[in-house]
Amino acid sequence: MERRTYSPKPNEVERSWYVVDAEGKTLGRLAGIIATMLRGKHKPQYAPHVDVGDFVVVVNAEKVVLTGNKELQTNYYRHSNYPGGLRTIPVAEMRRTHPDRIIHAAVKGMLPKGPHGLAQLRKLRVYAGPEHPHAAQNLVEIPESRFEKAGALRHAAD
Repeated sequence: MERRTYSPKPNEVERSWYVVDAEGKTLGRLAGIIATMLRGKHKPQYAPHVDVGDFVVVVNAEKVVLTGNKELQTNYYRHSNYPGGLRTIPVAEMRRTHPDRIIHAAVKGMLPKGPHGLAQLRKLRVYAGPEHPHAAQNLVEIPESRFEKAGALRHAAD
């Protein structure tokens, strides 16, 4: 009997579309679950060298929750590549102007760096409000149980 390790081919990958409502969800926990879905680690045919991930649509990005003092202390940085060109944007201002970029930046930091990670990041769609133009893709809701704290689930079972 011949045994071979299965390796998924890029043309064999079937992609699904998932939607998640960010209202009331913690940013880091939400970003970790989204990164897992984009990479395809929730699928049995996952392989790190092939992009087997699914598309994820995030709605209500403006209502995501940051714990502790992160709303006041966290800053986003960008540089114009000119001397003195560092720009600092606090989370509160980013939430007012571009709330979708908060989730986008958190997920980007959890994906692999390089072309493979950028290809996975292109499958993420983030919208500030509840409307999105992806109704034709037959979106599947990510179950709420994925967002619960592991410790809270353990104590509830006792």
